Amino acid sequence: MVDRTDQVYDREAEGWQRGLYDDVKATFRAPVVNWIFRTAVANVPEVTRYAWGQVKPVFQTRAFAEFTAEYRDAVLGPLEVGDGLPSYRRVDVDVSPAEFRELRGQLASFDVVAPRLAVLFELLDRGLYGDLSPEPSTERADTAPFPEHVDRDRGRSPTMIDPGDVPDGAEDAASGLRSFHGLDSLPSVYRCLAQWPAYFDRAWGDLEPTLTGDAFSDARERADETTAVFVDGIAYRPRIAPDDLRGAGFTDEQVDDCLELFRPFVDGPVGSVLPAIHAFAATVGVVGDRGTD
Repeated sequence: MVDRTDQVYDREAEGWQRGLYDDVKATFRAPVVNWIFRTAVANVPEVTRYAWGQVKPVFQTRAFAEFTAEYRDAVLGPLEVGDGLPSYRRVDVDVSPAEFRELRGQLASFDVVAPRLAVLFELLDRGLYGDLSPEPSTERADTAPFPEHVDRDRGRSPTMIDPGDVPDGAEDAASGLRSFHGLDSLPSVYRCLAQWPAYFDRAWGDLEPTLTGDAFSDARERADETTAVFVDGIAYRPRIAPDDLRGAGFTDEQVDDCLELFRPFVDGPVGSVLPAIHAFAATVGVVGDRGTD
């Protein structure tokens, strides 16, 4: 039986868990360990260690770097048609210079992570059920190393409000975003942005018509297609199907717990949360590469 409220937080990790978290942050090029890793380490630690070793090579290629740019462009292209996306200076959102630097830096971390999580969820969704394409691409980029300059040192370590502790001035945005994503609680990115209520409220108010319209539906479809095409062609095939896990020595109970844990993640609101991150990042000019050199 898994408990999705149970997590091993970054500050609590020790031993191999500390090493794994450091490796995730280095590989993802962002100073944050996402909730899927924290929850997985708490519930299925040994399977998580094995699975990370299987999926990690996917994120270390030039092809993946190119994908991150294509993913952002797939999302933002439809949203920039017509009036486009809002763009704020510091004075527009009533924050100090230090606060604006922190807001931009923390939001940049989420912009870095979003394409990585999109691929991770696609890998889990297909890999755990043995549905990865048997014909990998043979292009040089599929095995060439990840370029050093891409997404390097862009973000700051995210901080966030406690769950349910929404500050004054951020209530309407928090309620609207929970409703928009169909969630009972705020995802981490919004718990981060709620630290700056004036920005959070204005950004949601300005973005809501775009995110609830046809343009965002198109952006989501393009993002999903871009992710699926990339995963179809990966050169390194994670061996994480149930038979692979059993062959690696895991018990039926461990395999069942793994499937129970990850299925709600990949079937949940990720399809709307991850693309929305790039829309918010665009409002303060911290969108990463949309085309590699």
